[in-house]
Amino acid sequence: MLSEFKEFAMKGNLIDMAVGLVMGASFGTVSGTFIDGIFMPIVGQIFKIGDLKKYKIVLTDEVRDAAGAVVTPESAISIGAFIGAVLNFIIVAFVMFLIIKGINKMKKEKAAEAPAAPPAQEVLLTEIRDLLKK
Repeated sequence: MLSEFKEFAMKGNLIDMAVGLVMGASFGTVSGTFIDGIFMPIVGQIFKIGDLKKYKIVLTDEVRDAAGAVVTPESAISIGAFIGAVLNFIIVAFVMFLIIKGINKMKKEKAAEAPAAPPAQEVLLTEIRDLLKK
């Protein structure tokens, strides 16, 4: 059983998949940082709402007691965080689409390079030769 697992783990497809998973996670981090750190503040400034990631619609304000401690926290809809997550997903999905499209194109080119079938005359001569052997 251990040898079967070792054979399975060392197959090229599994290793390729692991590398792809690590690269995808890393790209997701880079994309998230770009959205949260660069894109959202710029868009927030364009629409004059500050950092778009922090944009929210407050349903109920927080309630504090006389000492300033929060008795009831605010209830809010975090629209900016949702928009950031959606944009991050769209960027990662689009890049994965481009990568898969490139891989499929390379596979088609590789399939096109397969050796051509022999001419019909050669096939007929081979069949005749095989019949004569019998």
